[in-house]
Amino acid sequence: MSSTQNLEKKDGVTVSVVPLSESQVSLSSLESGTPAPGTPSSEKAEDEAPDGGWMAWRQVIAGHFINAISCGYSATFGIYQLYYTEALNLPAAQIAWIGSFQIFLNSLVCLAGGSLSDAGYARHCVWAGSLCVLIGTFMTSIATEYYQIFLAQGVLQGFGLGLMFMPSTSVVSSYFKRKRSLALTIASAGTGTGSIVFPATVQFLIPKIGFAWAVRCSGFVAVVICVVGCLLLKPRLAPRKGVAIVEVKAFKEVPYVLFAVGTWFFYWALYFGFFYITSFALTLPGDVFTPTSTVNLLLVTNAVSTPARVFIGWTADNHLGPFNTYILAVASLAVTLFTWTAVTTGPGMYIWAAAFGITSGAAQAAYLGAIARLTKDPKRIGVRIGMIFGITSFAVLAGPPTAGSIIEATGGTYRWAQVWGGSVELLSVVILLVARRFLTRGLWVVI
Repeated sequence: MSSTQNLEKKDGVTVSVVPLSESQVSLSSLESGTPAPGTPSSEKAEDEAPDGGWMAWRQVIAGHFINAISCGYSATFGIYQLYYTEALNLPAAQIAWIGSFQIFLNSLVCLAGGSLSDAGYARHCVWAGSLCVLIGTFMTSIATEYYQIFLAQGVLQGFGLGLMFMPSTSVVSSYFKRKRSLALTIASAGTGTGSIVFPATVQFLIPKIGFAWAVRCSGFVAVVICVVGCLLLKPRLAPRKGVAIVEVKAFKEVPYVLFAVGTWFFYWALYFGFFYITSFALTLPGDVFTPTSTVNLLLVTNAVSTPARVFIGWTADNHLGPFNTYILAVASLAVTLFTWTAVTTGPGMYIWAAAFGITSGAAQAAYLGAIARLTKDPKRIGVRIGMIFGITSFAVLAGPPTAGSIIEATGGTYRWAQVWGGSVELLSVVILLVARRFLTRGLWVVI
């Protein structure tokens, strides 16, 4: 018998009990929403989480506004992708590097944002990030060369977006326990709000006032959203001392490592749809779309993602559990990307855009709930989530350009890029299922 096993006597029968790792202990409450037996006293702060009330839901509102910027900006790059390709007369893959580098920095800076948030600098990060995003937006409006756009929109905005995201996620998590997935998904639904407001502002104003002033108008909208989000945000937990950017011992937990790898593949193909949905629509036979009308596809995608995120949070908290919900959502996204190969008409494009919005939004929302529940100490949520985002930053950096290279290598057709996207998401599902098995020690259903 292993030295790590203990003996317990139940109904006259002696059984061996193997202590669970941190991830495994947290999973017993992950699916049921109740504390696991033997939970250490380090969870006292989480047990005292209000799980409701005005102050707690105020943080959800703040998170919604902040997510409208930190994630909503990135999800609208399809509009810029189309405009830059035509205005600068450059290959789509080269233009995609601007948006993918913005998302890369957004995710990478989450490493610092998560640890700074746990150290008590959540509001400082959000204010500083807002300033970077706004400066980057107004600099983009006056940029005329590729390198200028790359620095303003790719680098400066990306850095600011990363500073903003993690603090709001960490603060919202600290106010909830049983309703955490629902709270996080309502906050993350701000991505859908921002993804509706900003592309509509830019695309519909370009023909009337020009690209430069259309971008500036989106910047003025961002000012209001940033100020409201910053003023509402209020951290609950006391700052942690000696916070490190990376928690090395997390990488000794097999479930955490597998979760990180599976999520890497999920993000590798995720933004392919957001970046190329507009350009693909222009290739449909019959000229059913114009550069202006393609924005309607992004609006549909992002509009339906908002209720999908809220529903998936409610489902995770009350029925399936965050981890199971995450796996099913990624699987549905894989199916959606495969079905993209069958789209050949305008109505079919709108139907697919709605399906992509629902599945991609659900998967992103479920991811936050899953990783939050994998960490039993709420004071370390920021660091652990930030570490995952740091890892996946390289996936989002490579994803859209990879898709663009596949499209160019196949003569401008999208079929093999679509097959690549669906296959990558399926691989993510397989790895997450293995992680799920390790978490439950071979049990597929945990009540």
